[in-house]
Amino acid sequence: MRRRHDRSLGRLLSIALLAVGLFGCTSGAGDVRPWTRDDHDPPNPGEGQGGKVAARPVASDQTDPGLIELAWQRNCSTCHGRAGRGDGPQGPMVRAPDLTDAAWQDRVTDAQMADTIRKGKNKMPAFDLPQPVIEGLVKRVRTNRAR
Repeated sequence: MRRRHDRSLGRLLSIALLAVGLFGCTSGAGDVRPWTRDDHDPPNPGEGQGGKVAARPVASDQTDPGLIELAWQRNCSTCHGRAGRGDGPQGPMVRAPDLTDAAWQDRVTDAQMADTIRKGKNKMPAFDLPQPVIEGLVKRVRTNRAR
């Protein structure tokens, strides 16, 4: 019995050495630089900056369109779909309205849309988003109006 165990252990060690030889022992000029804490974790206030806290970016009147699209994809498209037609995966279940419908858009003001995003309505939950993002979402809905 002991002999069979020794053979299995020997095979395992041989495979391990082969794997180390193939994957773990070379370093070339094309290798990726070593990972540092700054690659992942934001610096703590006062650490590595001479005791100063990094300034926040200055808010502008324009919100990044990519941020608006990200907010739409994460918060709205599940029910309203990619274009806002109410055809998202959860749309039929919650009876999400077609936000591109011209008649619906004529009935709803920008302020009402923003208020619904902020506070929720019926089965739609409230979304705690910055005001510029909410305004961007309202503009996105208006842009997708059916013709």
